[in-house]
Amino acid sequence: MGLLSQGSPLNWEETKKYADHIRKHGIIQFLNIYNKVKDRQKDVLKWGDEVEYMLLELDDKDEKVRIVLNGGEVLETLQDQGEKINPNHPTLWRPEYGSYMIEGTPGQPYGGTMSEFNTVEGNMGKRRREASSVLNQNETLCTITSFPRYLGCPGFTKPEYRPTPVEKGVSKSLFFPDEAINRHPRFSTLTRNIRHRRGEKIAINVPIFKDKRTPSPFVEKFPEDDGEAARAALPDHIYMDAMGFGMGNCCLQVTFQACSIDEARYLYDQLATFCPIVMALSAASPFYRGYVSDIDCRWGVISASVDDRTREERGLEPLKNNKYRIFKSRYDSIDSYLSNCGEKYNDIDLTIDEEIYQQLLDAGIDKLLAQHIAHLFIRDPLSVFQEKIHLDDENESDHFEYSFRFLAEPPINQLADDESRVPTHGGNYKLCVQLTDFENAAYVVFVVLLTRVILSYKLDFLIPLSKVDENMKVAQKRNVVQEGMFYFRKDIYKGCNPVLDGTASAQNGLETDCGNEEYTLMSIDTIINGKEGVFQGLIPILNCYLENMEVDVDTRCTILNYLKLIKKRASGELMTMAKWMREFVAKHPQYKQDSIITDKINYDLFRKCDRIAKGEEQCPELIGNPVNTFK
Repeated sequence: MGLLSQGSPLNWEETKKYADHIRKHGIIQFLNIYNKVKDRQKDVLKWGDEVEYMLLELDDKDEKVRIVLNGGEVLETLQDQGEKINPNHPTLWRPEYGSYMIEGTPGQPYGGTMSEFNTVEGNMGKRRREASSVLNQNETLCTITSFPRYLGCPGFTKPEYRPTPVEKGVSKSLFFPDEAINRHPRFSTLTRNIRHRRGEKIAINVPIFKDKRTPSPFVEKFPEDDGEAARAALPDHIYMDAMGFGMGNCCLQVTFQACSIDEARYLYDQLATFCPIVMALSAASPFYRGYVSDIDCRWGVISASVDDRTREERGLEPLKNNKYRIFKSRYDSIDSYLSNCGEKYNDIDLTIDEEIYQQLLDAGIDKLLAQHIAHLFIRDPLSVFQEKIHLDDENESDHFEYSFRFLAEPPINQLADDESRVPTHGGNYKLCVQLTDFENAAYVVFVVLLTRVILSYKLDFLIPLSKVDENMKVAQKRNVVQEGMFYFRKDIYKGCNPVLDGTASAQNGLETDCGNEEYTLMSIDTIINGKEGVFQGLIPILNCYLENMEVDVDTRCTILNYLKLIKKRASGELMTMAKWMREFVAKHPQYKQDSIITDKINYDLFRKCDRIAKGEEQCPELIGNPVNTFK
């Protein structure tokens, strides 16, 4: 999360009155910035990472773990000691949704030299030490995606607050106290306005893992429920009812800037097809609200946590007060490719604002980008500040950026420019955050290296977008790395020339009907490591690329070390974080095979996680035995 505006936030009824005004000026702002940068070429390659951390207290006396709601104070201290006194400080710190969360990034973006891959893990280690140094006794910094017993379990916060489901508040959650939300008004405004616009509370249902002694059917009763939870909660599912259940999770984000708009759109499409694969490989969130779930990845949870669609928009009632049937949450997989290469694979029906679409076409925006923006603008703005209603459209972009891009992001965000922060030259790639700096650095280097190889070899991963959607659903399942099958392109070298028009498919050796001759079902192991006669594998392609590059010995060793982790996670030789956590719980002497994670189980899990993250304990089944790590 970047720097946040200050001001007086509008409630939903006030925001609704300005929706058309904001839509109108959001388009103007987009056109102004697009026209300023559309012809810019050969920007310097820049990339970086963002790691989100949870602040925890390990209570050795009571053997409990609590999330600590002092993220604001920790953040202010880190900024005071760092960037505020030294603009070139090697780390930057930013707020996140939870008041128990902070986000750390490198102080400066990385550039285009291979040697910078050798500095990523070291900078992550610097961040961890820097933030840990300002914590109180018994507090620790943890990079874990979803805290097993927080959001719903009694006494999960420090200080302890109770939820307020029937009192005045922003989430009215049965489980999640408003005090666990970052104090910046944008976060509480989004939480409240999503609920008000939707007309009811958020409803998240995650299938529970059915162990030997798990009740069947698994049905919860909620003492303070006014009837809404009973209607929304599904049997054999873990029920959650607030934005914090998704946005309160932590992620690892890779940010990159391409050299031109065309290159950015090409990368956007190529990486979109790879999102489910990386999501499955980085799976690290099997537990919710104190229960063991039957999923390994948080994507469906985070998507549902910000779903502001009304019943009409969700297709549950006929359209009367709303204009569109909207098929996905604001935060979900992409609905259209943006490059000419991807045009013929756009097989998902795209709901668009026809007036905005025509306005963009008339302004010289090409069809693919125009329909993409017109699709974003079918939604209403959610977070508007009174002081930001009337803006200078030539020099400000809040109505475009915050009103429509925020929470409208797939695993790769809308393409974002390094200077203006609106869609032109770059993007972000979101993964489940990993336990150690070594793992997080490995995933970052893997994704960034993949972008370099895609551009150098003009690789083509494109398949029909509907198949990417199917892959996204598969990628969240339990133990999917070993058991799942994903649609993937068989020949990634046939690729489309990015400068050619998408209609010239026959010239590129592609079938216009996008039939099964182009793609097939593959395992993660086949996609990453290759299988003779099926697919050559991405790791062998990356190794080939490295062999043809001038790379110093230390950097080459570091990169190969990271790729070894990815390779072994894909083959199943090393566990994903999700599988490792499941096995820890399953083997714990207090676990009763009832899908319940007790305080003691949770405490022992985090004690072990903390030691591993600090390098005090080895974990070869999760990390292997890396040749070198940074302290």
